[in-house]
Amino acid sequence: MEFHLYLPQMRMSMPDIVERAVGAERAGFAGFAMMDHLAPPVAEDTPMFEAMTTATWVAARTSRLSVGHLVLCDMFRDPAVLAKQAVTLDHASGGRFELGLGWGSQPRELTTYGVGDATPRVRVDRLAETLAVLRLLWTGETVDYAGTHHALRGALARPVPTAPIPITIGGTGPRTMELVAEYADWWNIQVGRLHELDRLRPRAGKARVSLQQFVTFVPSEAERDAIVATAQRRFGRMGANGGLVTGNAAELTAHFRTLADQGVERCYTWFTDFAKASTLEAFGEVVENLR
Repeated sequence: MEFHLYLPQMRMSMPDIVERAVGAERAGFAGFAMMDHLAPPVAEDTPMFEAMTTATWVAARTSRLSVGHLVLCDMFRDPAVLAKQAVTLDHASGGRFELGLGWGSQPRELTTYGVGDATPRVRVDRLAETLAVLRLLWTGETVDYAGTHHALRGALARPVPTAPIPITIGGTGPRTMELVAEYADWWNIQVGRLHELDRLRPRAGKARVSLQQFVTFVPSEAERDAIVATAQRRFGRMGANGGLVTGNAAELTAHFRTLADQGVERCYTWFTDFAKASTLEAFGEVVENLR
């Protein structure tokens, strides 16, 4: 199993974000992922940095981590622009950019900022067309495409990626699973649907399985009660239905080994203490145990 640090780029400065990315790299994490919103869900008045710009800066300040998002909202970007952004970041980072893409988890946000139709069918159909356009443009050939949402006429996009850019798609709906099977290298299943993994796995094609997990790291028994209480206060609702796991290095190793035995190959860890340096360093033991 590999671990990616999931860190929403909010409530902290850019140096704070870079510090955590560097700490994750030092602790043995394989990647670093952010969210993509115009305002943080349930915390709309909280300052937040733009997703692709932040990814570029993190990639520039690290040397080994893959950098991406869980996930970019398709509605926010024209696919030709996204194709160019992804390839630019791919070249700038030495092939360390991964593209996580989805059809938007916050419909109200789309309405608030006037960035597209919030209807589920429209959003998933647009995502399907975006993925098709990305595949065409990344060939480096002159291409045409005529869809409901996107159209290309003699379009050419160069340079091409240094290597195929890994794509992550999350979700379990019928149409989403079709897109996973056709386009994704990684399929991110919601933790609340993990019990359906065996049933859904054949529909994911060759995509490998990833999972997002809230983590409360307990450095000592003397601190356990206070740390758990703080985590529950901050993330109790979001961590329901198995989403929040708590423990020391040994306990977390056992938990993630169970996930690995079920077929999960990557975990996006979202630490309830906002990934303090000491937590990342200590969690390095879990990373090493599951390597």
